[in-house]
Amino acid sequence: MFTTREIAEAVGGQLIGSGDIAVTGVSTDTRTIEKGTLFVAVRGERFDGNDFIADAAAKGAAAVISDRREGADGFDVPVILTEDSRAAQLRLARYHRERFPVKLCGVTGSVGKTSTKDMIYAVLSGDFDTLKTEGNFNNDIGLPKTLFRLGNSHGAAVIEMGMSDLGEISVLSEAAVPDCAVITNIGYCHIENLKTRENILKAKLEILDGARDGAPLIVCGDDEYLRTVELSDRKVIRYGFGDSCDVRAEDILHREDGESFTLVDGEQRFMAAVPVCGEHHILNALAAYCVGRSFGMQPQDIVSGFLRYEASGMRQRTEKHGNVTFILDCYNASPTSMKSSLSVLGGARAEGRKIAVLGDMLELGDMSAQLHAMVAEYVTENSDVCFLYGEEMAHCRDRLAQSGFEVYHSTDKAQLTAQLKGFVRDGDLLLFKGSRGMRMEEIAEGLH
Repeated sequence: MFTTREIAEAVGGQLIGSGDIAVTGVSTDTRTIEKGTLFVAVRGERFDGNDFIADAAAKGAAAVISDRREGADGFDVPVILTEDSRAAQLRLARYHRERFPVKLCGVTGSVGKTSTKDMIYAVLSGDFDTLKTEGNFNNDIGLPKTLFRLGNSHGAAVIEMGMSDLGEISVLSEAAVPDCAVITNIGYCHIENLKTRENILKAKLEILDGARDGAPLIVCGDDEYLRTVELSDRKVIRYGFGDSCDVRAEDILHREDGESFTLVDGEQRFMAAVPVCGEHHILNALAAYCVGRSFGMQPQDIVSGFLRYEASGMRQRTEKHGNVTFILDCYNASPTSMKSSLSVLGGARAEGRKIAVLGDMLELGDMSAQLHAMVAEYVTENSDVCFLYGEEMAHCRDRLAQSGFEVYHSTDKAQLTAQLKGFVRDGDLLLFKGSRGMRMEEIAEGLH
């Protein structure tokens, strides 16, 4: 993959040790070290990778990137000494990315990044051998791992970029060098750090910092913040349901197995469908259409690609347990994604009751009480009864109780699970939704 001299030049580091050693892989975790691996000693919240260099060498590491000068010449393997190992890994990832003429799409947004990424992957994989971000590898440690997987067979890549503060997406974009960029929406995630949605917009627009000259920016034109974005140096393509969007959906039909709609692109109209329920998946498909067109794909090939979509992880996964149906959407939660998930519950067919089982939305800062109370409106519109878990969901409980809606609340997961287990009957449809830290899937598991 690389030689030590090549790595030192690519990251601007000092090579300590003789010879030009070849490395065949890159890792920041000594548990995954194999013979020939480059070990990148990064500093984290709990561990400093520099403390594990000897261990990595003993396991077969061919070389090391380190930002600890003291003792750097005392190991049996070459060391590339840098000012910051994390930044060096990003520079090396960019160096590797630039070796391949792939068409790369960067994706960010407050919610829907992963499902949009998966829809874009479904589309692009029809014409290209496509690489995509797996799992939650969307930060400055995970993104390089994805880029290092690029090879000669790949024609395209779709890379997810996450953040919790200003400046974080910028370094990811500089490493990935997008040929087009997608921003799904500007919501309330991480408002605890960023304070305002204007700052969240600013942070998301950092996805353009490393983008190719003229790379288009693709945004949801229905979003109140994204619809205002105008750029002088590149084209802004808007998708959504509104008449002002460049690519939009009309004639939406909700089906048991998904959504069908007419995709409108200028004067062209195409019948389209997605194999999952919820209008937000239509938005994901429209974003993927815009990416496919910017990468030279034909409209009909893109539309047929929507049907290849498969959701990642615990995102709106439907399970049957006897005659009770679970919708598991437990990966994360924000007011926007709560509204989307509850709309899926509301639009679904059920023999019995529609039961919303919701957990706290984390990292909302001073707006937490207000935003949790706001969820009550979506609950009453889309469910028959609600079970709430967590301290912050007390605000939603109070709002629901004021309206006379049937609601149960507890900060004790075991207690709520037992209460729900005694409540559920054949034919019921249950939605489980909450921030990752709430582990709402544990309540679902307790009902089996």
